Amino acid sequence: MKNMKYLSVLLFYLFTFSPLTARDYVTVPGDKMQTRIYTLENGLKVYLSVNPEKPRIQTFIAVRTGSKNDPAETTGLAHYLEHLMFKGTKQFGTNNPEAEAPLLAEIEQRYEAYRKLTDPQARKQAYHEIDSVSQVAAQYFIPNEYDKLMAAIGAEGTNAYTSNDVTCYTEDIPSNEIENWAKIQSDRFQNMVIRGFHTELEAVYEEYNIGLSQDQRKLFYTISKMLWPNHPYGTQTTIGTQEHLKNPSITNIKNYFNKWYRPNNVAICMAGDFDPDKTIAIIEKYFSGWKPGADVKQPTFAALPPLNQPQDTTIVGQEAEQIWMGWRAKQANTLQADTLNLMEDVLSNGRAGLFDLDLNQTMKVMRAVGGSELLHDHGAFFLLGTPKQGQSLDEVKTLMLAEIDKLKKGDFPDNLLPSIINNKKRSHYQLLESNRGRANMFVQAFINEVEWKQEVESIDRISKITKQEIVDFANHFFTDGYVVVYKKQGIDSTQKKIDKPAITPIPANRDMMSQFVKDIQNAKVEPIQPKFVDFQKDMTKTEVKKGLPLYYVKNEENGLFQLTFRYEFGQSADKRYDVSTEYLDFLGTDKLSAAEIQQKFYELACSFYTNVGENVITVNLSGLNENMQPALALLEEVLNHAQVDQKAYETLVKRILKEREDDKKDQRFYYAFLCQYGIMGPRNAYRDLVSEQELKETQPQVFVDLIKNLSTYEHSVNYYGPMDVKELTAIINKTHQTAKQLQAVPQNKHYEKQVAQQNEVWIAPFDAKNIYMRAYHNENRDWHIDEAAVQAVFNEYFGGGMNGIVFQEMREARGLAYNASAYYSRAGRVGEKESFYTHIITQNDKMMDCINHFKKITDEMPASETAFQIAKEGLTKQLASLRTTKMGIINHWHAMKDLGLDFDLNKKIYEDLKTVQLKDMVDFEKANMAGKPLRYLILGDEKELDMKALEKIGPIRRLTTEEVFGY
Repeated sequence: MKNMKYLSVLLFYLFTFSPLTARDYVTVPGDKMQTRIYTLENGLKVYLSVNPEKPRIQTFIAVRTGSKNDPAETTGLAHYLEHLMFKGTKQFGTNNPEAEAPLLAEIEQRYEAYRKLTDPQARKQAYHEIDSVSQVAAQYFIPNEYDKLMAAIGAEGTNAYTSNDVTCYTEDIPSNEIENWAKIQSDRFQNMVIRGFHTELEAVYEEYNIGLSQDQRKLFYTISKMLWPNHPYGTQTTIGTQEHLKNPSITNIKNYFNKWYRPNNVAICMAGDFDPDKTIAIIEKYFSGWKPGADVKQPTFAALPPLNQPQDTTIVGQEAEQIWMGWRAKQANTLQADTLNLMEDVLSNGRAGLFDLDLNQTMKVMRAVGGSELLHDHGAFFLLGTPKQGQSLDEVKTLMLAEIDKLKKGDFPDNLLPSIINNKKRSHYQLLESNRGRANMFVQAFINEVEWKQEVESIDRISKITKQEIVDFANHFFTDGYVVVYKKQGIDSTQKKIDKPAITPIPANRDMMSQFVKDIQNAKVEPIQPKFVDFQKDMTKTEVKKGLPLYYVKNEENGLFQLTFRYEFGQSADKRYDVSTEYLDFLGTDKLSAAEIQQKFYELACSFYTNVGENVITVNLSGLNENMQPALALLEEVLNHAQVDQKAYETLVKRILKEREDDKKDQRFYYAFLCQYGIMGPRNAYRDLVSEQELKETQPQVFVDLIKNLSTYEHSVNYYGPMDVKELTAIINKTHQTAKQLQAVPQNKHYEKQVAQQNEVWIAPFDAKNIYMRAYHNENRDWHIDEAAVQAVFNEYFGGGMNGIVFQEMREARGLAYNASAYYSRAGRVGEKESFYTHIITQNDKMMDCINHFKKITDEMPASETAFQIAKEGLTKQLASLRTTKMGIINHWHAMKDLGLDFDLNKKIYEDLKTVQLKDMVDFEKANMAGKPLRYLILGDEKELDMKALEKIGPIRRLTTEEVFGY
């Protein structure tokens, strides 16, 4: 009895007072990320990977649902919902949820009636009534409270994306804010409230408009329809149809949310600096009460119809001609993915694949690539080709299919497969250096239902695939059952003109704040102590031969290195280097052909590239450090012994000229050129090119000699890697070739920003349903370092992100744009001037609304103490958790040196932020932006724009395409 009594007491203490053990989790042997995978009782998956490099965490919340799951009558719904998830809950985003609720219910019912109407006048009246009710509901709406919450905790990268199978929400948070983040997200994912609907819907429509001029989207949608004609991958798009976007159903969105946004259909994916045991306890605390869904099983669809012979179609658009080809493949979680992955690199690995060497290296085409797209239900293998000047799409097709035939015959080097494996290992190491890369791997595995063990062991499995197995697979896979899309140049007559809706702007209510936001702001967390770069401690400065400075940071993490030779001159000193470095990619030496050079670098799992900036040229070598010395020797041979290839030069000239013409047809490229012209004037980095006449008249030896002359100029050596300084110095001294006497580099002739001295409008022609517009101001103001903190918090407050004034006013309140921003730009080097700009992409008939309201908020910037404190607190937390590491330390040193500084500017901004007040920022904006003359740079179709209204702004200068591009 005595012993039994003793035993019962012992058991009581053991079971009552023993410490709690961590929740069970799954790991996989050999996983370099040391991933822990948890499954809560409600089915929520949690992937955790610790990376202590900096005190921040990349978080993804992935929902296994996307446009595939949209109801056929309301396509685009998953994407709508992604946007609406930022509008808040009953706890935030509103100042009175009880009073707001019946108004939101009325709006929902009115939309259900509206979407059934067909008479234009009846629809117009119904939309007016929706707008009126929305105005009443808006008095309770606090826009952007989610973004205020994220700013308050110092989050960065607040965003989301939707695709076929996934809707994913992204945040990069300081590592001390896990609990606040979890509290916010758990409320958001369980209690989402749809508000601010009609203005956000218009922002989605503007996103649709932007895509109308992007032929890549048309190509993907078209080839998907041909491959999967009876599956949602092919029958509906992520953005949705024009008709469905204008006839939404809030009821359907709610039903969709209630079905798919359930814990047993969601994964939380985190990588960064955290304690996994504490983190999973926090997640369980806030997410365990989330009720699982009764049915979150993915829908099944009918079998695809047979595809036994080639099928083709043609689409048109303004951008350069292309051809896409596609073969069906199995879904992502099958082991076929291993073979497709390997076969992709045999064909097109960017350096030594069949396409790379036979088509791109020889410039038989403008560009050719191949690769797989593996989704949850189906997959595909694509070939993408762009013709060179005078070449037909069918000729590109024939050349690509000839490479497929070589693959089928095994006509590729035996050592290519081992080289691919080495490069995959290198890529995996690089991925591990990124929290975002790690977390994204978790998302893809979860969404596609790939076992983590299968993912971890993929490189080992791939390394066992033989050449004969690849050949056999290729012969089985590449049949006549493929599809072809010809993308030709022309005007797409299917694009419809859209009239702007009659939306009454809703109030920003930026001085309002819910109690939930206040509680998050006042939550006590252990502060992160800032750690800024100390160049004396964090970087070694020494010399190699000829007195060349060496900047060195040791890699303590893995076997990768980066080596950069940096020359302090660039395009502004000699525009010919841009052609020289491009030509170099197609040249061999007296010992090796161009193809052999690419193959040798690839075998070494190393790569090099040259970059010509406006004021700096860099030669960059990176890869496996164990192969650095032979890779450097090979690089030196290329730089110093390149041989002229006349035929390659002539082909390159044609390629360059075609690229230049193609740029004119791409709205995004054209806009970039227009901004450069409007801000920098005729002499700018985009126009300061070797002319067509100069290209044709210059002997190619001139361009080869320019590369060889680099060895005669002073430069710095920059290294991040595992090698110690002594060993590195010895290798550099032995291998790096320089002239006996180094000369000073050519002097840069900097491109200078133009002064905007009066209101004026510069317009360039582009036939599209929307405009790209920038308003630019510059009065040649010098940069003052003591204003750096004020400028930084102004950019955060006014134009920075979704919590900024611009986003709130232009998108949230008015639905004028999907893409809008503003920025006060400080100098990047000594002598450079400051400037300011606003930017927007909008529908043609919204142009003047955008201009007028941008002017209003810059002439009298809305001043809110509440919003200012959030912006200031968020910026402070971002800086405190900022860590400049790896090669970034050396690059930051050069950036600071360009400003004439020998210390980290971020440290001064952080310290000065403590004393910055709202008045300081308001005074700065009034002095430097309010009422200032603006140069409006507009890319659009003049026939569709209100030119009379533009004339009232100032003189109109109509630019030709030749003026903008310089050719």
